[in-house]
Amino acid sequence: MPGDLTFDYIVVGAGTAGCLLANRLSADPNNRVLLLEAGKPDNYHWIHIPVGYLYCIGNPRADWLYNTEPDKGLNGRSLRYPRGKTLGGCSSINGMIYMRGQARDYDAWAKITGEDAWSWDSSLQDFKRHEDHHKLDKGADPETGHNSRFSDMHGSGGEWRVEKQRLRWDVLDSFADAAEQIGVEKTDDFNSGDNAGVGYFDVNQRSGWRWNTSKAFLRPIKNRKNLTVWTEALVEKLTFDQADGLRCNGAVVQRAGQSVSVSARKEVVLSAGAINSPQILQVSGVGPAGLLQSHGIDVVLDAPGVGENLQDHLQIRAVFKVAGTKTLNALASTLFGKAMIGLEYVAKRSGPMSMAPSQLGAFTRSDPARPHANLEYHVQPLSLDAFGEPLHAFPAITVSVCNLNPSSRGHVRIGSGDFRDAPKILPNYLDTEEDRKVAADSLRQVRQIMAQPAMAAYAPEEHKPGVQYQSDAELAKLAGDIANTIFHPVGTVRMGRADDAAAPLDPHLRVKGVAGLRVVDASIMPEITSGNTNSPTLMIAEKASQWILAGA
Repeated sequence: MPGDLTFDYIVVGAGTAGCLLANRLSADPNNRVLLLEAGKPDNYHWIHIPVGYLYCIGNPRADWLYNTEPDKGLNGRSLRYPRGKTLGGCSSINGMIYMRGQARDYDAWAKITGEDAWSWDSSLQDFKRHEDHHKLDKGADPETGHNSRFSDMHGSGGEWRVEKQRLRWDVLDSFADAAEQIGVEKTDDFNSGDNAGVGYFDVNQRSGWRWNTSKAFLRPIKNRKNLTVWTEALVEKLTFDQADGLRCNGAVVQRAGQSVSVSARKEVVLSAGAINSPQILQVSGVGPAGLLQSHGIDVVLDAPGVGENLQDHLQIRAVFKVAGTKTLNALASTLFGKAMIGLEYVAKRSGPMSMAPSQLGAFTRSDPARPHANLEYHVQPLSLDAFGEPLHAFPAITVSVCNLNPSSRGHVRIGSGDFRDAPKILPNYLDTEEDRKVAADSLRQVRQIMAQPAMAAYAPEEHKPGVQYQSDAELAKLAGDIANTIFHPVGTVRMGRADDAAAPLDPHLRVKGVAGLRVVDASIMPEITSGNTNSPTLMIAEKASQWILAGA
């Protein structure tokens, strides 16, 4: 540990947002920056092999191992709730899908907060600032040296690499044809502001390896003398000075068996994610007063919205047996098959070991009357009873579908005053009639796609949930039985207008009522984005870094 434990900026959490923030804030050599990560370095080999997410989720080496509380909408079930605990955070264990959401998401944020900088046109520039998109690689277009059709929407030369997937499957191509037959147009870019369509996802990989935010934003600056990175450093609480108004001036950190106090001259930036950021605030005395007092915590600031407004995408996994084609169920069922998969990856960095958890995607409407796509499909050439279970012995595909804009809201609340205890997570999935109706309609649409002529050659047979379930009530209850999180929790320390008492943050992500404290991660979203949430979190950090530096 350095002798001087006073820094200009302390960033709590070296995940998706924290790694980018550390890069941007330390670019000025006059800024001393401390980056704190509760997990270990990202030197675990399964982090970097794309299929390694199977060995990272549920593994204390890389996952916080959270579980939800029993959820009424899931008929009393609890879910495993993975969160990254290593350098790179969730970008080290997630599905690697590059997805921004829809332009309307960001325009809605601008309206909710009264800050035009959150609009799509403004946020697009922040997405492009760190992007390195394969479609703009030299030679992508033989005439111009790049694909000019995409240059308005994508960036090149940034730290965040976006590539095509390195495999395809005949049965997934046929599913795309079947989706087109019900009116879902094919697309080669889900990230232009309107993601309606069907196609293969782009992924955050480089040459067949996972590309996490630690590799993207920390490795290139590892020799900066003004950046200090502590791993296995768990924040016990934030500290405050009330001599001249309430100000956050640092944190107490448990490291190497010691409690160490670190100080920030300018700002403490909380980037611990939608679960851990509200937990840290609450154990530090910032949160709903009644909750804090019930656990013996002195109230520093009564902020009722801290931990509320939890939103997540719940995916309903339908499994269809197929015939006349091989799926990963068969390819990975024998030692020989596994050996061939391994050899292909070693030789070419392609094949199933380079796979994102989901390869083909589609965005469409659960009801033609809806003004925009409100469903996202993740289609996989494999099937299993539950995550972590063996693959089925029969050839099958999984068609997962989720409601992009759930109206249900949950919460994250501490269960004790001990910073080491896991918080209580209750998503309240399927809590509204609207969400239950969308769940039923989405399952019907899955069946409609699978019944199209393009899929006929595979003689698809519904294995799960089963054709006996037909009514809205049956399908909604069934969704509660078989659905699972798609790992997109957001919204638990949301931003809002200055006069919005339920919003803990102002539009520039500063904690209202506390100087020197900002939250920058997925927890700040007032409403969840219409797609995967990792890349929007990077955009949030990019925008916030400019505000932080300008404010200094």
